[in-house]
Amino acid sequence: MRIVVALLASLALVLSPAPAPAEGPQATFVLRVPAPLGDSAQRLLGRGYDVLEQRDGDDLFVLGDADTADDLRADGFRSSVEKVVPPSQWAPRSPADSTYYGGYRTITAHLAHLDEVAAAHPDLATVVDYGDSWRKTQGAGGYDLKAICITRKSPGDCALTPTAPKPRLFVMGQLHAREITTGDMAWRFIDDLVGSDLTAALGDVEVWVVPIANPDGVEIVESGGDVPVLHRKNANGTCTSGPRGVDLNRNAGSHWGEAGSSTNKCSEVYRGPHADSEVELQALQSLWRKLYRDTRAPGDTAAATPDTTGAVISMHSYGNYVLFPWGWSTRKTGNDAALRRIAQDMAAQSGFRAGQPGELLYNASGATDDWVYDDLGVPSFVWEIGAQTGECGGFVPLYSCQQSVHWPKVRPMLVSAMNAAKRPY
Repeated sequence: MRIVVALLASLALVLSPAPAPAEGPQATFVLRVPAPLGDSAQRLLGRGYDVLEQRDGDDLFVLGDADTADDLRADGFRSSVEKVVPPSQWAPRSPADSTYYGGYRTITAHLAHLDEVAAAHPDLATVVDYGDSWRKTQGAGGYDLKAICITRKSPGDCALTPTAPKPRLFVMGQLHAREITTGDMAWRFIDDLVGSDLTAALGDVEVWVVPIANPDGVEIVESGGDVPVLHRKNANGTCTSGPRGVDLNRNAGSHWGEAGSSTNKCSEVYRGPHADSEVELQALQSLWRKLYRDTRAPGDTAAATPDTTGAVISMHSYGNYVLFPWGWSTRKTGNDAALRRIAQDMAAQSGFRAGQPGELLYNASGATDDWVYDDLGVPSFVWEIGAQTGECGGFVPLYSCQQSVHWPKVRPMLVSAMNAAKRPY
């Protein structure tokens, strides 16, 4: 697995890259930790380790440094070194660059791309500014939060109302900033929708794409240039012994504060001070409520009504999974059979495995896919794109892998999702 080392967490406190520390960049360790499904896995997450979305039998994998094995031992966990990734030479990205690490697009390039597509295809595409990143709300740089709506436009299309005439598929990337494959998949999907056979399918469906859901976090990632910083969270907060920020996929107010999250501000799964505290998540929730009807009564076992339309996909990496609610528990939703069918249809296109998080990995609360289904009844899924090992695996695969390995699997999954959004239940 080609994983490059994250720079020291202090780099996350600034908007521009700084020189490497005097002792130089440090190696990254991937540790194999026996943690079977159930109490052992949940205890590992509860300790705040950077547990990867990957399981091999009874083993989970933890990302860390040379001291992480000692920390695990002190907490009662055995571990073995799965891989040691030596540090790469520091090569900061110029602010004028539109790409980094061999071709991955920067945030500014992604935002410009949305405007360019809308300008070139006014009959198909509309850009929507749905909020501001945390840094922008603080007057400290930051970015607009932008989505693009793509459909063969008719009256009422792309309107911010849940009564719009067409069913809607919503796809987002890089909620976890370091998962750079997902932003590239979003870019390719946008171009494909306006320039391939998929355009003909847009007469009876709207597709909404947010390529970068966590721009402040991605700014930290891309600041490393040829050594992307493996930052997961947003940029809100301070920490002296780990990465700053809140995990946006543990902050949502569906069973917030339960399994698989941490109160430690330095943890990679820090859930934030309270449910829905982060502006990036609040903006997404507001957008979803404008796009989808609420068709589900309160209660963990209540089912959404058969006339529900739409689907929401949150792309992550890695592990080659299609996951669906509930994530906070292995309890079944009221629409479990339909969610399983849709997930299995998607997984069949790619060779991924389908299931609830607690069936395949571990339970985690406060996730956006749980919130979407809980609050609105809309079927929602997490795709974990990519294998653990090899030059096309991990968080930062070679850029050439996007065209040769990932896109051929993700594109048919997206077509499956477009079809499922019409009458999912």
